[in-house]
Amino acid sequence: MRKLSLAAAALVIAAGAAHADSIDGAWITARGDTAVISGGTITLKTGKFAGKTIGSMKPAGDGTYAGTITDPQDDKTYSGTAKLAGSSLELTGCAMSVFCRTQTWKKK
Repeated sequence: MRKLSLAAAALVIAAGAAHADSIDGAWITARGDTAVISGGTITLKTGKFAGKTIGSMKPAGDGTYAGTITDPQDDKTYSGTAKLAGSSLELTGCAMSVFCRTQTWKKK
């Protein structure tokens, strides 16, 4: 009976993960450019820095993601987090975990 309960719990967890929203897709950045996130890799598709990869995010649970964000203007890379809320993605980049900047992107 215990094995059946564990198997059922594992199935429920796997189903929840499979239905969780993904950050993959096209996004309008705070500057109005288009960025595409695919497999966690963030690449700018339009604007001055089109074609540049500016980050990488992996799921961290509860609709949050963690990884790195690169400012395309100065090529500095920061620790980053992302939180998905419907059609909005809140990206935060931090230097030394103290100096942080947040942008909100909209799903295209």
